[in-house]
Amino acid sequence: MPQEPQIQLHEVVQQASNRNLHLYGAFTLALIGVAAFFFVFAYFDGLPREATQTAAAASSTSAFDSVQIRGSAAIVVELNSGKVLYEKNADVQLPLASLTKVPLALAVSEVLTPERVITIPYDTGFTEGGQRLLKGERWKTRDVMHFTLIASSNEGAEILALNADSALHALYASSTPGTATLWRMNDLAHSLGLDRTYFLNVSGLDESATQSGAYGSARDMAKLFAYAATAKPEIFAGTAKDGLLLVDEAGDTTSAYNTNDALGAISGLIMGKTGYTDLAGGNLGVVFDAGLSQPIVVIVLGSSQQGRFADVRLLVETARKEISKE
Repeated sequence: MPQEPQIQLHEVVQQASNRNLHLYGAFTLALIGVAAFFFVFAYFDGLPREATQTAAAASSTSAFDSVQIRGSAAIVVELNSGKVLYEKNADVQLPLASLTKVPLALAVSEVLTPERVITIPYDTGFTEGGQRLLKGERWKTRDVMHFTLIASSNEGAEILALNADSALHALYASSTPGTATLWRMNDLAHSLGLDRTYFLNVSGLDESATQSGAYGSARDMAKLFAYAATAKPEIFAGTAKDGLLLVDEAGDTTSAYNTNDALGAISGLIMGKTGYTDLAGGNLGVVFDAGLSQPIVVIVLGSSQQGRFADVRLLVETARKEISKE
């Protein structure tokens, strides 16, 4: 299939990488290649469209040639080389559901420090693991962030957005008070070149039976996840765990159980985010290290609630096979 790398975030991600040189260990090694990925894409962007198509047609047989997934759209990108290993309808605009919480976390983290204490203004709904945050509880921002991302809490997203709003408005004068967090999420999408992505709310929850809370393409989400894993790895590290035990300021505990059923089947997982609504179907994005510091991003949109996990597992396994041939 034609491989048309189109990501143009090399300067942004290089800056993000420079800000995070203090990170250490295997996690850092897995992310070093992300910046290089964008330089490779810049090179491909300079080639004539016909040249990339001819090169793709002349390539050897891929392990992905016989792959069939349930999802409506998907993309698999090897970040070190910038090579698109697989794509299916990668530029089609589809509902994003809770993948929306990734840019939310990025926006909120600009103004709320991890140690800042948030007083929960109302009881949140129960998560899939049966956990919730209660009105009046006082939690550090990092724990509300973990709860929101790992358990995919819509109310958690709204609480984070509410607490960040005034500071984001002060930081970005063009934003509107009361919706500054949402404004910054859309502004961030624009600055990262996510041309098919926009957000109508901060959680990704469907606005109505016919209107999603956010839209974007698989290719856009690959850009976003690559940026998130590089710019703010500490925020998303918890999404690679089965769950976290969180402790509030009073010493009371609650748990955030991961909604990613494919987690156990993906060794080297760096970050992941699930999404599901009636309009979106099942979405899932992951960044993982395929070995020897070869980070890969996999995005699936428009699958079923369980099919998204099978789709991503298949794409991850196939990516490992394809990498082993190189």
